[in-house]
Amino acid sequence: MKRLPRIEQYGLIGDMQTSAHVCDDGSIDWLCLPRFDSSAVFAGLLGTHKHGTWQIAPAAPGPSGPEAVAERRYRGDTLVLESIWRTPAGSVRVLDFMPPRDGAPQVIRIVEGLAGEVAMVSAMRPRPGYGSVSPWIHEADGRMVAEAGADALWLDTCVPQAEKDGVVVSAFAIRAGQSVAFVLSWCPSHAPAPEIPDPHAALTETLAFWQDWTQQCTYDGPYREAVVRSLIALKALTYHPSGGIVAAPTTSLPEEIGGRRNWDYRFTWLRDAATTLAALLETGYRQEAQAWRRWLLRSVAGDPENLQIMYAITGERDLRERELPWLPGYEGSTPVRVGNGAADQLQLDVYGEVIETLYLAHESGVAHCADTAVLHQRLVEHLTQRWPEPDEGIWEIRGARQHFVHSKVMAWVAIDRTIRLAEAGALDIDLARLTELRATIHHEVCTRGFDPVRNTFTQSYGSKELDAATLLIPRVGFLPPNDPRVIGTVDAVRRELSTSDGLVRRYPTIGDHTGVDGLSGDEGTFVLCSFWLVDALALTGRLDEAHALFERLLALRNDLGLLAEEYDPVQQRQLGNFPQAFSHMGLIQSARLLQLLATQSSHRGAVAFPSPRSTARSTHKTCADLTLQHA
Repeated sequence: MKRLPRIEQYGLIGDMQTSAHVCDDGSIDWLCLPRFDSSAVFAGLLGTHKHGTWQIAPAAPGPSGPEAVAERRYRGDTLVLESIWRTPAGSVRVLDFMPPRDGAPQVIRIVEGLAGEVAMVSAMRPRPGYGSVSPWIHEADGRMVAEAGADALWLDTCVPQAEKDGVVVSAFAIRAGQSVAFVLSWCPSHAPAPEIPDPHAALTETLAFWQDWTQQCTYDGPYREAVVRSLIALKALTYHPSGGIVAAPTTSLPEEIGGRRNWDYRFTWLRDAATTLAALLETGYRQEAQAWRRWLLRSVAGDPENLQIMYAITGERDLRERELPWLPGYEGSTPVRVGNGAADQLQLDVYGEVIETLYLAHESGVAHCADTAVLHQRLVEHLTQRWPEPDEGIWEIRGARQHFVHSKVMAWVAIDRTIRLAEAGALDIDLARLTELRATIHHEVCTRGFDPVRNTFTQSYGSKELDAATLLIPRVGFLPPNDPRVIGTVDAVRRELSTSDGLVRRYPTIGDHTGVDGLSGDEGTFVLCSFWLVDALALTGRLDEAHALFERLLALRNDLGLLAEEYDPVQQRQLGNFPQAFSHMGLIQSARLLQLLATQSSHRGAVAFPSPRSTARSTHKTCADLTLQHA
């Protein structure tokens, strides 16, 4: 019986159109073909091996299955996964990767003998339709093919294959110096069979692609290994043909084991994609920003009045949510959902994140685009009408709309960055009207969203609850870091939303009762929010505490450097969809900020923050251009 692995026991491989999750027991338990948001042909991650897996591992002497790998790692700065088993008979290495696509999508697994002779087994159980369909498996011209509806999976190898009870099995022995390759290719079932590739040539090309890409990274700080690994994860979540970026490549990995907070993240959120691109731009990657800008223009399609907060990876708007009752869920966490009903929500902060990224692209030297300028102006016009409304906010609540403080702050960011671009000559827009609106929003937030008794910004107007998203107030320049209201907010979040280890929850949840989010149940600490606390501590002058928390967060990564959406500090395990773009984006930006502030501190000696200025007449600096002055 296959053991139930933890989320962190998985590694990721991908071709920038889809990806696969490889467990440390050699089993691929999640693979959607041909796109991230296609139905899974291996869905064992959300059920059992009967819902689709493909395992390559040493032959097991008993019913419990093979032991986990002795060691695994990515080969250098690439997305080629290398796993090594050591057995009494010898040792063996398996290389798992997906070549950047030029034709059919492929998963290639190369088994290499290192010492002795090891008996190996490849057992592939394809189950298209998220584990619901048993395909027709047969031999065609000496190749094994599994066909079901529109899908055909071709498995090529040099060792004998046989089908038994819906499983394609190859048993073989491998000696030191030998190698055996398996290539799984997808194509439409009505199309001609895909070509048989050269797996070793594909390996060379894949390694070269990733090595060339990672060499463009401009970050050279003390956390380079973690930053580069996070950048690779973000690149792997990019759908290359369109420029869209998925929030995560999985659906329904739970925020609480056994709970109902299980969502499909295989779509492009404007917020997630924009902040991910900010991390890429800040580390030297501009082509991704240009591709995403084109994706944005196509997806919004000249209709910003009906802006969605997320789209499919090629811009489709229909993301209707449904449940898959035949899947028992990860460790019994149901329902398993595909699609996402939050696509129809009003989330005003999205305007801020999108416009902030357009501003950053301009500052990073991405060429001006007249069409983007027109879209930008129309987005701002629409925001000027809707910003006073309540919304569902950054956390996509499924309860009643609220006047969320973070949403209003990000509306301010959208107006502020628009003013900056207009002042730089990149936009032709009514500056006087926007300057007045910026001051109005700022005054309202500081008046209605701040609790003077507790000296903290709150989750929403009139609320007593806190929200970790208010930690972004100094980072986006809404208030300077040394403002007493900022320091009070940071202290309140640490006091009320943090664990003893400093990990941060998004906001209070009510357990068995429905809270502000309209959901029952609990969740883990939110990894991105903990990175926000790192930034807030650093900006408010507590660099030693910021570095200590950052190091604790690095320790939460799995052995391959990957992070899920959340972390359970009690059971000490990762939770939520995996890997999560938000988490890796937060890591990159925190590493850069720590490096920036440490460099400024060493160059300038004692530092003090700029004094507060009137937001009605001046522009606050973001943390990216924050200048610390001599006391």
